[in-house]
Amino acid sequence: MSSKKVEGSSAPANRRDPYEVLSVARDATDQEIKSAYRKLALKYHPDKNANNPEASDLFKEVAFSYSILSDPEKRRQYDNAGFEALDADGMEMEIDLSNLGTVNTMFAALFSKLGVPIKTTVSANVLEEAMNGTVTVRPLPIGTSVSGKVEKQCAHFFGVTISEQQAESGVVVRVTSTAQSKFKLLYFEQDSSGGYGLALQEESEKTGKVTSAGMYFLHFQVYRMDSTVNALAAAKDPESAFFKRLEGLQPCEVSELRAGTHIFAVYGDNFFKTASYTIEALCAKTYEETTEKLKEIEAQILRKRNDLRQFETEYRKALARFQEVTTRYTQEKQTVDELLKQRDSIHSSFSVVKTPSGNNLSNGSSSKAQGDEPKGEGDSAGEEGGAESRDKSKRKWFNLNIKGSDKKLG
Repeated sequence: MSSKKVEGSSAPANRRDPYEVLSVARDATDQEIKSAYRKLALKYHPDKNANNPEASDLFKEVAFSYSILSDPEKRRQYDNAGFEALDADGMEMEIDLSNLGTVNTMFAALFSKLGVPIKTTVSANVLEEAMNGTVTVRPLPIGTSVSGKVEKQCAHFFGVTISEQQAESGVVVRVTSTAQSKFKLLYFEQDSSGGYGLALQEESEKTGKVTSAGMYFLHFQVYRMDSTVNALAAAKDPESAFFKRLEGLQPCEVSELRAGTHIFAVYGDNFFKTASYTIEALCAKTYEETTEKLKEIEAQILRKRNDLRQFETEYRKALARFQEVTTRYTQEKQTVDELLKQRDSIHSSFSVVKTPSGNNLSNGSSSKAQGDEPKGEGDSAGEEGGAESRDKSKRKWFNLNIKGSDKKLG
């Protein structure tokens, strides 16, 4: 299940106090922060302020402030040490798909295909219609599935009604797409005004040959995997990608649903085309063994994440030591090679014969250097044989087929 709260944004250049931006007290409750964000996000949403460039900046500021105050850990860090305590590189980048031109949409699609995580915000039209309670809600009974196609920047809403017994057993809502469409699974809470406010959202992820997203209300802490954490770590430091792979496991805020009707939606997040999907609602009562397996495997993953954090420290130390010794190995090898070269040079100095500086001398040249004797017939023959040998080499090198030339030279 996703505890991913609505749109986040990269940090604005000039930062204001998040509490001031959302107009909430420093001891504001999560619900008060959420309510303030919804109103301001809708007020400054780019869809509703096409001719107001300042609204876009205010929207980003509101989203950035909410991304801090809605996360307990980030809120604690900010309260203790301000913005400096937050990792700006870890703030997720999101774009408003409905506000993009054709060219920018193509670039966004390209980055997405290259594996760069680009999250898209939910269209203001969808949020406003939900808040006003004017959306069409189709029933999705427990134990059934519905397939459909949703246009980009649009949403199909479903009402899941659960009994007391089903609420106690736990409920799972999942969406899959065999067409590998990009979509969001949304969960809305009912406001006092009768409308629906976006509470949770889950980005579709590719798992095998399908894309899928799910929300799991099983009465124990369930986790969602945010792949952007690993992708951002890999972009920053490829070597750390493995160690950060499990850091994307984030706790979901809502672990159970009360009896009654709950509103979910499938939001089309494809860049150019409709999103094909199948949504299903299940009671965990018939999946007790699977539920226990999920609880166990996530506990193992959490333990392994702690192990990796410790192992990364050990690995970094070992890697630094390895780099140190390999550098020394290279230096020592160069030193040994140089010493042996000097030794060979000293050995060659013990001689009355000067070492020629040119190419190796032939036997004939050596004889001349020793006695400088006049040539005889034998010497002429040797010289002629040498010329013949050189001539053969040339013919072989140039692949010349000159018949009878050897006989003439003989």
